[in-house]
Amino acid sequence: MNSRQRRGVLLLLLSVLCALGAFAGVLSVISDVNSKVGPEVTVYRVKQDIAPFSELVPEDFRKTSMPERWLSDTAVTDLAELRGKTVLTTLKAGSLLQSDVLADLPRVKAGEQEIAIMVDNSTGVAGKIRPGDLVNVIGTFKGATAATSQAVTVVTNARVLSVGTLTASKGGRRGDEQTVPITFALGNKDSQRVSYAVSFAEHVRLALVAPGSRSTVAPDDRRYTLDGDK
Repeated sequence: MNSRQRRGVLLLLLSVLCALGAFAGVLSVISDVNSKVGPEVTVYRVKQDIAPFSELVPEDFRKTSMPERWLSDTAVTDLAELRGKTVLTTLKAGSLLQSDVLADLPRVKAGEQEIAIMVDNSTGVAGKIRPGDLVNVIGTFKGATAATSQAVTVVTNARVLSVGTLTASKGGRRGDEQTVPITFALGNKDSQRVSYAVSFAEHVRLALVAPGSRSTVAPDDRRYTLDGDK
């Protein structure tokens, strides 16, 4: 190997060492930034202004992320905290959702009343209903024949206020069963409809509405019979 070749090899080695040094420097900067910023967590910002006393739903917020060390202890990181909550002041678009602005929804609104019914656990979505959920109340009424029997959606979007403790009952119309008391906030007419279904329906079933949405049942779809299904 002549002197020119040796110089070429040395320059090549020097270039490699410089590249490794630069790479190590970049890693050091990244490590330093990470050590100062820390891990990121999911938080939520308001999409549009939210008026006071509005019922909060996940669709009102957009997900983003921020370094955990920059967040206050009241930053909401799980939208499950919104269940049954409202706000007492206007939330501005773009603001970070904080738990200290949340308040419990009033149990009943103007024009509503509380009504509690006992629901068979097997027909009440098997323990999946929680306060703040919306449900459709369906009664099945027995006719003289199967063809004249019917299922009727008596109330849509009934707001659940509370769910009691599962208890065993005996001697009822349908024999031994497990029931749970569920309290709703309903207007006067819907309260009458639910009371009628509890008194005269063979079964009262609760259909859980998807979280963050409202059920829309057309008037023609509220009543089902075998004859109408042909």
